[in-house]
Order: sequence, then C-alpha cells, then structure tokens
Amino acid sequence: MIGSKQPRKQRKALFNAPLHLRKKLLRVKLADELIKQLSNKIKRVTIKKGDKVKIVKGKFKSKIGKVLEVDYKKLCIYIEGIVRKNAKGVEKLIPIKPYNVRIIEGDFTKRIKQ
Repeated sequence: MIGSKQPRKQRKALFNAPLHLRKKLLRVKLADELIKQLSNKIKRVTIKKGDKVKIVKGKFKSKIGKVLEVDYKKLCIYIEGIVRKNAKGVEKLIPIKPYNVRIIEGDFTKRIKQ
C-alpha cells in the first residue's frame, strides 16, 4: 500500500483494498524443511484451502491443522481444530492471521512459476 507515509492513510488503503490486492496480503512463509525440499525456489506462497499449517505465534502456538477456509475480506484463515465454544455451547472456528502460521504441507505445482 504505497503512496503515503502517514499511518492513517496506510490503514485506509488496507481496509479499502480490492480483493485482488488483498490476496497478496495472504502470503505465508513456508517451513524451513519445505524450502529446502523445493530447492530454495520459493519461500512464501499464497495460502489456499487444504494446506497443512503450523501455528507459530499466539495462544495456539505449535498446533498443526488443515486450512478449512481463507477469508479475503477479513484477511484471516480458519484452521481445523482451532475452535472455541460460544455462549450457547456451539463450537466456532477462530480466525487466525496468516503471518502467525507456516505452511508445512501443500500442493505447489501450480503456484511455483517455472
């Protein structure tokens, strides 16, 4: 979101960004083993439904799960097994920011430029 140094304008640009630019904000680092396996061709990739991720920061640190949903509007992902109970006792998925996870498994055949 280049154009100004002012934080308020940066925030406004982020919140008003179109979806094709929001997709770029959902890029996630790969795990170190995966980077070596791909022979250092790529270190970050856009997260997709079905990728297996490990949470590296926050309350659910070191939990591993599959990505169930990617929300481009809220800029967050939902991972299986990361839930909480609401007041009615229904389990709800907790949104996780993509910069708090690392991809440990996934299909990268179409995502890596040749």
